[in-house]
Amino acid sequence: MNFGGIQRFSLCDYPGKTAAVLFCQGCNFRCPFCHNGDLLTVENPAETVDESEISTFLKKRRGLLDAVVITGGEPTLQADLLDFCRRIQHLGFAVKLDSNGSNPAVLEKLLKHNCIDFIAMDIKATPDNYQHLTGVPVDLEAISRSIKIIEKAAIPALFRTTWVPSLHHKEERRQIPAMLPSHIRHIYQTYKPDNALEPAICQ
Repeated sequence: MNFGGIQRFSLCDYPGKTAAVLFCQGCNFRCPFCHNGDLLTVENPAETVDESEISTFLKKRRGLLDAVVITGGEPTLQADLLDFCRRIQHLGFAVKLDSNGSNPAVLEKLLKHNCIDFIAMDIKATPDNYQHLTGVPVDLEAISRSIKIIEKAAIPALFRTTWVPSLHHKEERRQIPAMLPSHIRHIYQTYKPDNALEPAICQ
């Protein structure tokens, strides 16, 4: 696993649980509003957090924290994600995964092997605006498949959209929730310009 950061305590990243948050390096999107630009590539050794350091920290927090959130970057790009999730669960922590939904096969595998306990997927925009919000060409079929996989998952889930007024169309405020299963919560997050990848585009 390639990690670029750790937040040692959070009350807001896993609903109802105290958690540590692990930030994976590497992402296949280039969202102009992203505030984690230093995590977009894995070629940033100065910011790398050694996995052994994380393991040592988590072992010391057994009984003190409830969960571990794996975010990014995009965690599903990590080749050993499944085994890492298993190791976290074996330590007694619940595992929440944050994903952009671009790798449905990985999500399906994690769910099949019961390696995650909560999943949150970012819904960037409506299909016609997805590439604009991600900064790269997007396989919309993969996004749709991930939504369907999460719809059928037997674990808690959340869909979320960072609303950027200059990049989204007003109609998307209604259209985005209509794309999603009604029984899974969807929230809008406020765009924060601090540390945005391309703030000029988001103005």
